Amino acid sequence: MNEEWILHNKQADFSGLSAKYNIPTLLVKLMINRGVREEDFTAYLGGGLENMPDAFRMKDLVKAADMLMEIAGRGEYAAIVSDYDCDGVFSGMILYTGLKRIGANPVIYTPDRVTEGYGINRRIIDEIYNRGMNYIITCDNGIAAYDEITYAKSLGMKVIITDHHEVPYTDENGVKVYRVPAADAVCNPKQEDCDYPYKGLCGGGVAYKLIGYIYDSMGIPESEKHVLLEYAAIATVADIMELTGENRIIVREGLKRIGKSRSAGIRAIKTVNGLDDKAVGAYHIGFVIGPCFNAAGRIETAKTAFDLLMCTDDSQAITLAYRLKDLNDERKNMTEAAAERGLMTALSPAYEHDKVVVMILDGCHESIAGIVAGRIKDRLCKPVIVFTEVEDGMCKGSGRSIQNYNMYEELSNHAHLYERYGGHAMAAGITLKKENVGELRVKLNERCTLTDKDFVSKVYIDAEVLFRHMTEDIVKALGMLEPCGNGNKKPLFVVRHAGVRGARIFGKNGNVLKLTLVDGVGNVLYGIGFNIVEEFFDMIEREYGRAQKENMLQGRACNIDVSFTFYPEINEYNGRKNIQLVIQNFKVIGRMQP
Repeated sequence: MNEEWILHNKQADFSGLSAKYNIPTLLVKLMINRGVREEDFTAYLGGGLENMPDAFRMKDLVKAADMLMEIAGRGEYAAIVSDYDCDGVFSGMILYTGLKRIGANPVIYTPDRVTEGYGINRRIIDEIYNRGMNYIITCDNGIAAYDEITYAKSLGMKVIITDHHEVPYTDENGVKVYRVPAADAVCNPKQEDCDYPYKGLCGGGVAYKLIGYIYDSMGIPESEKHVLLEYAAIATVADIMELTGENRIIVREGLKRIGKSRSAGIRAIKTVNGLDDKAVGAYHIGFVIGPCFNAAGRIETAKTAFDLLMCTDDSQAITLAYRLKDLNDERKNMTEAAAERGLMTALSPAYEHDKVVVMILDGCHESIAGIVAGRIKDRLCKPVIVFTEVEDGMCKGSGRSIQNYNMYEELSNHAHLYERYGGHAMAAGITLKKENVGELRVKLNERCTLTDKDFVSKVYIDAEVLFRHMTEDIVKALGMLEPCGNGNKKPLFVVRHAGVRGARIFGKNGNVLKLTLVDGVGNVLYGIGFNIVEEFFDMIEREYGRAQKENMLQGRACNIDVSFTFYPEINEYNGRKNIQLVIQNFKVIGRMQP
């Protein structure tokens, strides 16, 4: 991949701020690099639930809460229509748990991913109506369901929307005209006239604010929100929301409680993934726990995920958790095969001049199209939309974008081609006729203004360091930046001209590389890299020759000199602790743009 390394060069009185807040200068520099203002330092580093905005500021939230409390007061049924992904499952569980607690009778409905696709639909509305239910509440969907909500209202039903996706609009002479469904209450902070200050909540975050407000209004103990907070934290990380502002608080506080969760389902999913004795962090949610819950809706239906979270028997929960893990393992195998084929297609001569990659990938299960698009996007640094052909001449697609390309807005320019679509700047979902895929590819590329500079992966580096700067105290202080993830990356450092004095390959699949490194003043540390073995050795042989590579592997004297980016961690083995550098990028004699 073509990379540009960019060293942050923001200026401030780092030493003065360090003394004022009694934190390391390096930590101050990292916060400044992330755009954290001095007045927000305290909240960023340790903000708690008291720092969250008041829920009543969200448009229609009080109206929705009043409706739900009235339903509960009469013991009526309420139909929850969720999405089938992790955010949908956990936002659905927040609503289900909350409504049941206050005396309502909630029932969850989820569309079938393959036969129905995303969001509330007429089949679900008819089923709810025919069962005699009069109330629908959506979660993680609904804002784009204008016609479906109109239909439900025509049947005399009451509808509450809780969602976080972009509000659909039409462009009328350069003016955006938003199309908000005519529900009885619409809780979505992205509405133009919503005064809620934080716009980055996921579906689980919106549901948490609503149920939390109801609990407060009814005097339900604060402790009963804890499992809801766990659910909101998992939803936030799994949906790859930015870990800024309120999301940082939700995830930080949720992670504290996951370690001692009262949910049999959460405990079981930790157990089957070997997390019982580990402090669960955002990484574990994003790459272990979240994918297990996502796999249910991708490979089968979301029912198994809901069954696990509703389960109260530990033994049964373990059985269900293993089922989710098995589904996720199956999903991984499917993804690897499809991503390899998709990348080969994107690199073929037919796509050589495309700035936006739009393809139909035969044999790709539609549930993994988004993951495959993301893999190709990461490799090529281009916007990618992967379609799979379904029945009746239709195609379903998922897109993933890059920083300078607002995929939702670009897709909105061609809405006449789709049966349905939705999403946001960095991701989107589309359903259209197969015959329109080619036209969409042409139109998106005709309008695309991206240049070659946009297709270079940007690696933003927090600071250049020597190995002696990487102490145990510093690594512990860097932990104050957690939770890290989208929008708040792990701190990334660079060491230039590090000598490589030895290399060893290990791991079950031979995919782990351990390097003995020495910096420019003679300090030695170990570096570890995952899934970089072939790429690293190819670079060494290309730049230094096979003989030098063999000397490196044998621990003999060599003149190999490489620049590395990394984040530090404390490695503990047999009771001994040492600093280990987790390698992210590497190149020979790299020059960085200041």
